[in-house]
Amino acid sequence: MRKLVVLSVLFCLLSTVGALDLLAQGAEETAEAGSIFQVLKEKFIEGGWQFMSLVLVCLILGLAFCIERIITLNIATTNTDKLINRIDERLADGDLEGAKEVARSTPGPTASIMYEGLRNAPNGPEAVEKAIVSYGSVQMGLLEKGLVWISLFIAIAPMLGFMGTVIGMIGAFDKIEAVGDISPSIVAGGIKVALLTTVFGLIVAIILQIFYNYIVSKIDGIVNKMEDASIGLVDVMARNGVWK
Repeated sequence: MRKLVVLSVLFCLLSTVGALDLLAQGAEETAEAGSIFQVLKEKFIEGGWQFMSLVLVCLILGLAFCIERIITLNIATTNTDKLINRIDERLADGDLEGAKEVARSTPGPTASIMYEGLRNAPNGPEAVEKAIVSYGSVQMGLLEKGLVWISLFIAIAPMLGFMGTVIGMIGAFDKIEAVGDISPSIVAGGIKVALLTTVFGLIVAIILQIFYNYIVSKIDGIVNKMEDASIGLVDVMARNGVWK
């Protein structure tokens, strides 16, 4: 799974670099000494503000959701081994309330699941396992919060680009019909504008896809830790004689 994610990220990075190189090569005559950002700015303006603005909105909103998820998931990452050891020490001393306090004071979904398990400890192992499974589903939903919006922007950005391309091509053919000539100089401008919307839509989708894959891999890692910690908690509680 991780190898697949790494390959996907590399492919997306190479694709993005290739697209940016094409934009830079197309603007060599007007921006030889300019930065890539200046080239992107010029091409963005040339592509027409109507659809380019919508694509830019997709990028801004998508990045906002991505940054929020990344920050939240980094905060949610917990050293489960250290947490299990601290709970084990409390339970070894017969201090169930102390173990619950350790879990309650530790941030992250793993600690929250452990707290729910410890809270149901007096009701027996079946109650503990049921509480862990039920609360684990709730935490999974919280971890995946916002992913649907990122997926939406990944899908919409290239679609808007393609729509801009189709409308631009229609405009180019309208010029051919009005002039009655298929001279390249007549339609070149319209076709150029049309293709620029597609390029920028694809670039936005590629950027957001990279962040999306990273977030999904981060969630998978947290979920694996949650499952391991849940199993470890039950073993620790059984070993320390919580149920007699």
